[in-house]
Amino acid sequence: MDISRREQRILHRLAQGGRIAIERDERRKIAKIALLTRDGWLAPGLDLETFRKLKRLRAIASRSGEPYRITQRGLELVRAEQDNR
Repeated sequence: MDISRREQRILHRLAQGGRIAIERDERRKIAKIALLTRDGWLAPGLDLETFRKLKRLRAIASRSGEPYRITQRGLELVRAEQDNR
């Protein structure tokens, strides 16, 4: 299955140890999404639509209320490239 270049970049960051942190509002809806690198820096490129697509593809998952991380399926989807461009 092919995934977009944007999704490739996000999965690549997650494969390197990054995580996706989410904040919810009082109605338990997602209010804010942040893609964090392994060093804790905020990385651009993640929006709600992309987040939902990666979740639907089971490329990312959250366990026990922790931040979202890449799954084994996500590792299979990401292609190994020098800088993912």
